[in-house]
Amino acid sequence: MRIIFTSDTHGHLYPVNYAKNCPETSGLFCVSAQISKDENTLVIDGGDSLQGTPLLTYYLEHRDEYDFNPMAEGFNAMGLDYYTLGNHDFNFGYDAILDYVSAMKATLICANVVDLRGALGIKKNVIHTLGDGTKVGITGAVTGYVNVWEQKENLSELQVLDPVECLKEQYLELKDKCDITVCIYHGGFEEDLSTGKVLSESTENQACKIARETGFDILLTGHQHMAVENTVIDGTVGVQPPDKAMSYCEIIADKKSEGFDITSRLVALDKPGEACDRIIAEHSFMEDLNAKLQTWLDEPIGSLAKEILPEPKLDAAIHGSKVAAIFNQVQLDYTGADFSCTSLSNEPLGLKKDITVRDVLGIYQFSNTVEVKVVTKAVLKQALERCAEYFEKDTQTGEISISKVFLQPKVEHYNYDYYAGLKYRFDLSKKVGERVVLLQKLDGTELSDDTEYTLVTSNYRATGTGGYECIGQCKCHKSFSDEMPDLLINFIRKNSPLGEIRNADFACL
Repeated sequence: MRIIFTSDTHGHLYPVNYAKNCPETSGLFCVSAQISKDENTLVIDGGDSLQGTPLLTYYLEHRDEYDFNPMAEGFNAMGLDYYTLGNHDFNFGYDAILDYVSAMKATLICANVVDLRGALGIKKNVIHTLGDGTKVGITGAVTGYVNVWEQKENLSELQVLDPVECLKEQYLELKDKCDITVCIYHGGFEEDLSTGKVLSESTENQACKIARETGFDILLTGHQHMAVENTVIDGTVGVQPPDKAMSYCEIIADKKSEGFDITSRLVALDKPGEACDRIIAEHSFMEDLNAKLQTWLDEPIGSLAKEILPEPKLDAAIHGSKVAAIFNQVQLDYTGADFSCTSLSNEPLGLKKDITVRDVLGIYQFSNTVEVKVVTKAVLKQALERCAEYFEKDTQTGEISISKVFLQPKVEHYNYDYYAGLKYRFDLSKKVGERVVLLQKLDGTELSDDTEYTLVTSNYRATGTGGYECIGQCKCHKSFSDEMPDLLINFIRKNSPLGEIRNADFACL
């Protein structure tokens, strides 16, 4: 048996970098051009397909105009057999999921999602018989943290149950009926795979628990965007491909006299060639969508007084980010909150002097909304202590670096927050948890221990994810439905030319 496995493709269909407007070796069409399939091959995907590129942003806003779904076209070209849902696939509500699955030729498997409308055709498991007669039992699940992150209205017709318990049930259902069992889990590993150290007590990622408490032969994971091949946990072989459809996992299971010999490898994509061009040409019916997308992306919306060059991650964290300052100002102006916090994506970001829609979607790649929380001084300090954990300082040289806590097992620069409306200082010579040595309003006024303040942040951070449970536990003052990319575009249009924004006073000591 051979499995081709992708996950977290995040809207990458064409070999194009939309933000930079240049070719890129990525996308489902590239994968399709590189893989081959026979009667003993299964092609499987682990979810998070509907969010991540301007192509999907534009399509989802205009999907009523088209009789196809672009990501479904990519997976159909690959010959996809089975797939599950990822947490981001819920971001746009039931009808967007229905539009996607209705266009897919593959079978949707998600044992822990209950479809209250009953239109998605979700299966809890399947038994697939290969050409050589081998019976393969397949089930799947999505991280239960969908219930934490997702807006309630997007789950009004869906229930997300405990993935571990659901997968236990499915394993017991399959194990005596199949020769080999496969679990597709849109979630990652909660332990360091080299040391076994527990990385988080949350239930966001539970792959190790699933491996130990079930008996699946193969565990296909995602969500963390990590490159994992041939890890073995209590006899279960686990894999995970990186994101953005830049590579895929290939798993080989050779039948022996007793059981299977299972190996896996990560396969990088080849530079797009004739095969990829041919597949793209076969999908020429999408040319109208692509043309309208490019026109929309190149629409001028405003300007900066001065270009912002790409900001290296450590330098921005130490000295402040001009891009983050814009995000925070948008959130403050829109909500009227006392304070704001925002984060940046993993890549260094900048902004050209003359700004288009493409530029905005390049620096803010998620469909986050904003939420205002009621916080206290103690909550703000606790959240800032989490931010201060981002840094490591060499006691001898004084050199500052990024803590491994934010780099392993998954790179998480996006969990470092930039604040606005505050004057604060980190003393990195102190131990983690005691580094916030100054916390005031911008005018130098001390925050009161007994006063409630309002903090605006993304709906993602408002759940407390990323180590910010203190924020998640706070009362919601107000939530908004408008998405941040739209708020950014409107803000830039209204305030151009946009000068440098200074809405925080921060220093690392």
